[in-house]
Amino acid sequence: MRVTKHEHACLRLESEGRTLIIDPGAFTLPLHDLEKVVAVVLTHEHPDHWTPEHLDRLLTAFPDAVIYGPEGVAKAVTEHPVVAVSPGDTVTAGPFTLTFYGGTHNVIHETIPTVDNLGVLVNAEFYYPGDSYAVPEGVEVGLLAAPIGAPWLKIGEAIDFVLAVGPRRAFGTHEMTLSRVGLDMHRARLTWATEQGGGEFLALEPGESTDL
Repeated sequence: MRVTKHEHACLRLESEGRTLIIDPGAFTLPLHDLEKVVAVVLTHEHPDHWTPEHLDRLLTAFPDAVIYGPEGVAKAVTEHPVVAVSPGDTVTAGPFTLTFYGGTHNVIHETIPTVDNLGVLVNAEFYYPGDSYAVPEGVEVGLLAAPIGAPWLKIGEAIDFVLAVGPRRAFGTHEMTLSRVGLDMHRARLTWATEQGGGEFLALEPGESTDL
């Protein structure tokens, strides 16, 4: 399985000639050169994780692709059908087995309502928590996409999250709110956290990939 990081929170997973897209949002450029897209996962309803334009392009090119998301996403996406999933659910899309965790977006501020959010584990190896610190308990994560910058993110809590997951490898995602200096600083912190469990941190830039 190949994992490609795109801008901000968007991820592309490829296996056996099939593709899974996660969180194509407002900070992500249009996606090109896609193989057969079988599913799109939207972890929550915020626009930096999905836009109607991205979904229109994807569903026009791949009309059989299934969109998965929590109940809040199913209510927010009005132009395309969404299969609502909940924490603990497992679904299969082509060669991808998806298991969902968490349930709630991390708190930004007490005055801002929280929304539904699901982390997703793919093929029992790759994990991405969306905008949360939901840990997939009992799972040996081979590759973790770890949030690295956000209005809701404190770097100490991000470090604790990586320590709790203990992945073999990790890379930073959700980075478009950071300057280059801030990104490098936060990468250094998550590198340390990953190495505490004997893992390796990858400094993936948009468009770069790694294999599982």
